[in-house]
Amino acid sequence: MKQERTVSNTQYAEQALAQVQMLENLIPQTVTYTTAGHLLILGPEDAIRLAAADLDGMASVTLVATDPITSQDETHLTRVMEAVERTENLPSYYSKQVRLKGFLGQYQAFIKESDKELELAPAAVRRPHYDLVLDLGQSPSLTLELLPPGYFHVGEDANKLASALAQLPELVGEFSKPRYVKINSDICAHHGSGINGCTRCLNFCPADAIASVDNQIVVDHNLCHGAGSCANACPTGAISYDQPAPATLQDYLKRLITRYIELADSRPVVLLHDASAGEEALKQMQALPGEVLPVALEEIAVAATDSWFSALAWGARQVVVLTTDVTPPTLMALMTREQALAAQLLEAIGLPGRIELMGVEQLPQLVAKVAESAQWPELAIAAYPASLAKRDAFYNGLDHLNGCAADNKEVLTIPHLSYGKVVVDTDKCTLCQSCSALCPPRALTDGGDMPALNFIEQSCVQCGLCEQACPEKAITLVSQVTLDREVRQQPRVLHEEPPFECIRCGKAFATAAVINKITAQMQNHSAFAGDAIKRIQMCEDCRVKDMFEDILNDPEKQLRV
Repeated sequence: MKQERTVSNTQYAEQALAQVQMLENLIPQTVTYTTAGHLLILGPEDAIRLAAADLDGMASVTLVATDPITSQDETHLTRVMEAVERTENLPSYYSKQVRLKGFLGQYQAFIKESDKELELAPAAVRRPHYDLVLDLGQSPSLTLELLPPGYFHVGEDANKLASALAQLPELVGEFSKPRYVKINSDICAHHGSGINGCTRCLNFCPADAIASVDNQIVVDHNLCHGAGSCANACPTGAISYDQPAPATLQDYLKRLITRYIELADSRPVVLLHDASAGEEALKQMQALPGEVLPVALEEIAVAATDSWFSALAWGARQVVVLTTDVTPPTLMALMTREQALAAQLLEAIGLPGRIELMGVEQLPQLVAKVAESAQWPELAIAAYPASLAKRDAFYNGLDHLNGCAADNKEVLTIPHLSYGKVVVDTDKCTLCQSCSALCPPRALTDGGDMPALNFIEQSCVQCGLCEQACPEKAITLVSQVTLDREVRQQPRVLHEEPPFECIRCGKAFATAAVINKITAQMQNHSAFAGDAIKRIQMCEDCRVKDMFEDILNDPEKQLRV
């Protein structure tokens, strides 16, 4: 009977995956590369000569020897001399170091020559740049975790060299790839009014494709590999993945999970994996457990905590994220951090183990883990839509799971999060509103007609702009997640004061703290000597009237004017 159930679950999973399709963008934005086949080869002198001799179909080849020959073996040297004869007309240079930058179709290379930096392509082949680079050096000239297209670092690996030599002639022509991410600068918390704020996306790009230019976050789509780490790390959703868009992925997960539950009358395990190495690892398995729904992504970081929590809220009993040996270290660090956050939150509400990172070496344990999760109690299924913004999806999923568990009201202090609160030193705060004026998500707002500073914790992304902008250094950020939804969503007053009223007309125009501060700063200024100090306690209109009355009543002052 148990075997029959397993077979049925496998069929249900296959049916759900066949019946539910991700709604792709039919006209995606793309990046185009154009190459003519101008190649730069770097490395030991013997290796680059041998590689160049084996290549056909390139528009030009330039050689840069960065190291002496690798072997004195007589047979090897004979082959090298033959290669030298076949490549003697190629432009050749010698340089211990090569500075390299660019991407497929637009590589710039610089070497030192006579204590000056020489740009190779214009000098060697009268081109503004190279199209392709073959690097045979032991240490790569580019040290990025995800290398740009058109750059091959093979070192001394004969298999990699053979593969590169086969691919290079095919990389001539026009090629395109998707623009994986898009930016909404209006909600970005990176910079405001000369103050630096959030830098999370800059810290997690394994391709070095993100930069701050003129105080705005920009993505070099030529370098971008679609790792998704920037969108994952962005607290406001200013950077969002576009292949698929967040709402598209959320909608697919919801429909897929819902369809499986309708067919199987049981809860599935969602397995998120990348579409390359992760896909290959799953193919090596004889069969996945029947309750597992594999979901292929461009990279595993495309789905973050908002997707994980939503999947659980919509009926998945567990979410497993598959990592591989080729997962970039930066990406791995980000996913480990996100999983630790999710695990701590789920532990606090009594749902441990529901989100797990799993390496490919742990795949044999998947059957046992799925069987264990089958014993967990089923949770109520959430009804919220798949079209919510990133943070709303995160909090809706968390609140649903919290309600399904014990409706825990705990406050978890977790460092370095994009969730938390603002603490104000009311003895220092003058309610100048420098903080609220800069707050991108409007977590901080003024009191309207009343001198006050209001705060909504759920909106705060801990970008630090308010803390940096405060002239009194009265603001401190506290990274935390409050499980009590009412506390988190309810606007609360951080500081308020009664308005200061003009001593002439009674109009409210400032706060007592501001007036006292300005009075203390100006009491020794000649313009406010004697009774003139009282003008600070007047509104703008009354201050002007008092100044003119003083001049009219004093003929000597009229002469000085």
